[in-house]
Amino acid sequence: TAPPRIPPSTPLRLHNVATMSHPIVVKWGKETVEVNLVPSGGVKGLKAELEEKTGVPQDRQKIMPKSKGLWKGVLKDDFDLTSIDYAKVKSPIQILLMGSAAKLTGPKVKTVFLEDLPPEEAARVAPEPSGLVNLGNTCYLNSVVQCLRAADPLRKSLASYTGPTSNGGAGGAGLADQSNAVFVSTLRDLYRNLDRTTEAVQPTQVVMSTKMSFPEFARTGPQGQPMQQDAEEFFSGLLNIAAQELRGPEAIGAAFAGRTVGDRELLGANNLIDAAFGMKLEETLTCDETAVAAAAGGGDGDDAMDVDAAAALGVVEPPVKMYDTARKLVCNIQGGADASSQVNVTHIAEGIELSLNGKLEKRSDVLGRDAVWSKKTRIARLPPILTVQFGRFYWKETPDSQDHAGVKCKVMKPVAFSGTLDVYDFCTEEVQKVLKKARDKALAEEEERINRKLRGEDIKGDGGEAMETDETDGKKKAEAVAGDDADEDEALKAALAMSVEEELTPVGPGLPDNFQGQYELFAVVTHKGRDADGGHYMAWVRGEKPEGAPEAEKIGDSEDTNDDWYVFDDDEVSPCKTEDVLKLKGGGDWHMSYLNFYRCKK
Repeated sequence: TAPPRIPPSTPLRLHNVATMSHPIVVKWGKETVEVNLVPSGGVKGLKAELEEKTGVPQDRQKIMPKSKGLWKGVLKDDFDLTSIDYAKVKSPIQILLMGSAAKLTGPKVKTVFLEDLPPEEAARVAPEPSGLVNLGNTCYLNSVVQCLRAADPLRKSLASYTGPTSNGGAGGAGLADQSNAVFVSTLRDLYRNLDRTTEAVQPTQVVMSTKMSFPEFARTGPQGQPMQQDAEEFFSGLLNIAAQELRGPEAIGAAFAGRTVGDRELLGANNLIDAAFGMKLEETLTCDETAVAAAAGGGDGDDAMDVDAAAALGVVEPPVKMYDTARKLVCNIQGGADASSQVNVTHIAEGIELSLNGKLEKRSDVLGRDAVWSKKTRIARLPPILTVQFGRFYWKETPDSQDHAGVKCKVMKPVAFSGTLDVYDFCTEEVQKVLKKARDKALAEEEERINRKLRGEDIKGDGGEAMETDETDGKKKAEAVAGDDADEDEALKAALAMSVEEELTPVGPGLPDNFQGQYELFAVVTHKGRDADGGHYMAWVRGEKPEGAPEAEKIGDSEDTNDDWYVFDDDEVSPCKTEDVLKLKGGGDWHMSYLNFYRCKK
C-alpha cells in the first residue's frame, strides 16, 4: 500500500512566513526610518538594512521592540525572527534603534566663504564697503566721493549716463564739454568699481579728470608734491559739471525712478543736480532807513504813518524780492551774513538762520542815495538731498604784515548738530502752509493711535495678534451697537484725509508723500587739523539698514537712534555708531564736521 499523503498546508505556511516582507517603522532619536523586515534574512539582514538607512554600524546598534508580541529587551544576533507570529502583531511593526552614525552627515546648506565668492557678490555681502587709495593729498576728493556714494538720485542718474548731453560748439567750448563728459564718465566708472570689489580702489582716472577740469587742483608745492585742496570747492565743482551733463527728462527720470516728477514738482529745475540738491531761494530786501522814516511820520508829523500809505506817498521803499538757486546751505559760526553780527552760535540751526538773514548797503530810489537794507532769505523749493556747509574757514586780513596778503584761518568753535534737521522755519510762508498740513495730519493720526490704545483697541501683543481686553459682555454689546457709528466716523476721517492729501501742493521733486520738512543725516565730511591749507579729510557714512531689521536703541534722552555708520579714512574703513558722528562738532584737535549731507525723511 502507498504511504499516507502529508497535507501540504503545514510546510507551505512555514515557507510563506519566512519569506514574507513586513513593514517596520524604526524610531531613531528624533528621526523616523521605514524599512522592510524579511524574517528569513535574520537579525544580520535587519541590521544591515538599518546600517544602510541610518549609517549606524551593526556593532553599535541596539534594537528594542515598541510593538507587543516581538521579543524582550535588546535584540540578540541569534534570535530567530521566523518564530514570531506576525499575524498577531499590530501593523506597522514599531521598533526602537539606539546608536550613533559612524560618519557625520554634511550640512544641509553648503557653507560658502567670502573668499570663494565672485568679486561682485563678495562686495555685496562684505561687512564693510571698499575704500579709496590716497594718491597724494587726495583725501579731499576721497571723502566727498564716499559721501556722494550714498546719494541715491545721483548714483542712479550716473548709472544711466552714456555720454555728453550739453551742446558742444567749436573751439574751447567743445574742449570744455569733452572734459566735462570725461569727468562724469570716470566718476560713474569709479562707483561701479567700488561696488564690485572688497579691496581699496585707486581713483586715478577721477583725479586726472579733476585736474583737467579744475587746473587749480593741479597745483604743487615747493618740492613738487600735490597741494591739499578744499573739499567743499571740489564738491561744488563736481555739482557744476554734473549739472551740465546730467540734463533733461531722461537724467532726472532715472534718478527718481518709480516716482512721478514733472514740471509741477521740479519748479524750474532742468537738470539732475538742481532737482536733487538745488533749492529755490526767495530773497526779500527791505530798506531800513525809509521804514524808520515812515514810523516817524515821514518827518511831517508826530503820528506814525501806515506802511502802505507811506509807500504810496513815496516815503517807504517797497520791498524787493529776488529768486536764486543754491545747492547748499551755510552754517555761519561767527558773525551773520553781513559779517558784523557777533551772535554766539552753538547749534547748526542758529548758524543757518544767521546765514539767511543780514544787512547790506544798496541804493534807495526814495532817498536818492545808498542806504542800509535788511535781507531775509527763505527756501521756496526743497530738495530731496540737503547739504550744509559749516563756515570753518575764513580769510583774515594782515595789514601789519609786509605783504599784506592776509591768511586763511580755521574756526575751531564747537557747533552741535543732531541726526535730524528741521527746515520748517527756513521756508517761505507758502511752503510752510504745505508742510503744516502734513504735520497736522501726522499729529492727528498719532493722537488717534494713542486714544485707540487707551481704549484698548488695536493693541498688539508679542506674537503680533490683537490682545483681548478685560471688558464685560455689556460693554462689548454696547460697542457692537455703536459699531455702525464708528464705521461712519472712520469713513469721514478717511475722506477728510484724502481731501487733505489732494490739497497738498508739491514743494520739491522726489520728496515723499506728506513730507513734513525733516531731513535725516546720512553722511559727513570732516576736517582734522588747525591749518586751513593742510590737515586731513575723512568721510562718515550711514550704513544701509537691512529690511526687517529692528530699530536701533535711542541715544540717551534724544530722538536719535544709534545706527551703524562707517568712517572712511582713505583706504581704511572702520565701523562706528551715530553717537560717534554726533561728537564731530568741533572744539578741539579731533575731526570736526565741514559738510553735512541730509536726505528727506519719510
